[in-house]
Amino acid sequence: MKRVFDILASGLGLICLSPLFVVIAIWIKCDSRGPVFYRQTRVGKDGHDFRLFKFRSMRPDSDKLGLITVGGRDHRITRSGYYIRKYKLDEFPQLINVFLGHMSLVGPRPEVRKYVDMYSPQQLKVLEVRPGITSLASIRYRNENDILAAADDPDKAYVEQVMPDKLAIDLEYVRKANLWSDIKLIFSTFKEIIVK
Repeated sequence: MKRVFDILASGLGLICLSPLFVVIAIWIKCDSRGPVFYRQTRVGKDGHDFRLFKFRSMRPDSDKLGLITVGGRDHRITRSGYYIRKYKLDEFPQLINVFLGHMSLVGPRPEVRKYVDMYSPQQLKVLEVRPGITSLASIRYRNENDILAAADDPDKAYVEQVMPDKLAIDLEYVRKANLWSDIKLIFSTFKEIIVK
């Protein structure tokens, strides 16, 4: 049932948001050189890698300078990228990943292999479900970049504080997930974006 909901919702979303996709694509191209989409390898269900789509909000090859983004004014973020990230517009292309079956609308956020390799056997249980565009952990940590910006060592703060707490929230989701709770999380996500 969840997969059917994901296919219908992501398909409808891609159709309805296609004009916005065009506007954002033009904005990105006018603002900086490089591709419209940023694709990064993430770890999905059962530990399988997939290529995640995002609207590019940083300068090309920025991930070579580090995987952690610190604060809304990270020097690698483009002018358009600041607003694209602030209003979560960069996440919209992940509807493609949902439609293709790599992701779900709701589920633990997909992580890069570097950090998944640090998971404990218990934490690896988050890979039993498809990763999602939104999750309770991502809502609770909506100011994650600001938290990391205030840390002396952002990578260490992420690994030792943020990541374990988010995984604990995600594991609770895996144990209790159902379609109704997913729908409520989707509406909560829209509320957070609007309020922000």
